[in-house]
Amino acid sequence: MIRFDVNQQAGKKIPLSIWQNWLKNIEKTLKIKKNVEVSLALVSNKAIKDLNARYRGKNQVTDVLSFKEDKSGPASQAGYLGEIIICYPQAEKQAKAAGHSVQREIEVLLVHGFLHLLGHDHKRAEEAAKMDKLQVKILGKK
Repeated sequence: MIRFDVNQQAGKKIPLSIWQNWLKNIEKTLKIKKNVEVSLALVSNKAIKDLNARYRGKNQVTDVLSFKEDKSGPASQAGYLGEIIICYPQAEKQAKAAGHSVQREIEVLLVHGFLHLLGHDHKRAEEAAKMDKLQVKILGKK
C-alpha cells in the first residue's frame, strides 16, 4: 500500500481521492506489495526554481523534482521512498501544449517522479526507453 501526504501550495486544489486513485493505479500496475510512503507537493515556479538551483545546480523552472530517501536512513527502513515536488504552473503550461487537462499532466508528472523514487532514470537511452515503457503502462492511453 502506498501511503502519502500532500502539500498543495500552488494551483487548484486536487481532491485527496484523485491522488489516492493515481497512487492505487501505480501500486497495482507496478505490483507494489510492501507498505511505502511518499510526500507530494504542488509548488510555484519560484519554489521549484529555488529547489532546482539548490539541489541540481540549474537555475531554472522544471516540471517535477524527486528526492529519493537515503537507503541507510531510519525513514527508509520504515518504507519512506522520498518526495515528489510538482510545479503547478509548469504543469498547466505543459497540459496546454499536450492538449490535455492539468490533472492529467499532474498525473503524468506524479508517475514520472514516482519511477525516479524507485530508482529509474533517463540519463541513458536504454534507461529512458525502460522508464517510458513503464510510464505508458501505468498511465495507459487516455
